[in-house]
Amino acid sequence: MSTVLDTSKLADMLKSKRGNKGLRAVAAEIGSVSAPTLSRIEQGKVPDVDTFVSICKWLKVSTEFFIIGQSNSESHLRADKELNKDTVDMLVKMIDMAYNSK
Repeated sequence: MSTVLDTSKLADMLKSKRGNKGLRAVAAEIGSVSAPTLSRIEQGKVPDVDTFVSICKWLKVSTEFFIIGQSNSESHLRADKELNKDTVDMLVKMIDMAYNSK
């Protein structure tokens, strides 16, 4: 099974955490990413690996959180038709946070 980056989820989380901050301010917080690059990612473009890892660290989520087509807890949860998408996303985020807090 191939893996694909969920650029929509990445863009949404980036926009959400950025809030009212400007792209330059967020780029400075992240450190190794430019404001134009953040703008492209918010538009759904695929970042390079180093940028992706830096943004994930800033978002405080695992890189796996944005991977589609991976055999992990997320794929099992998404297969359950009784859970809505928001519940699944929150459960996955909680699991990722638990693993990242070690």
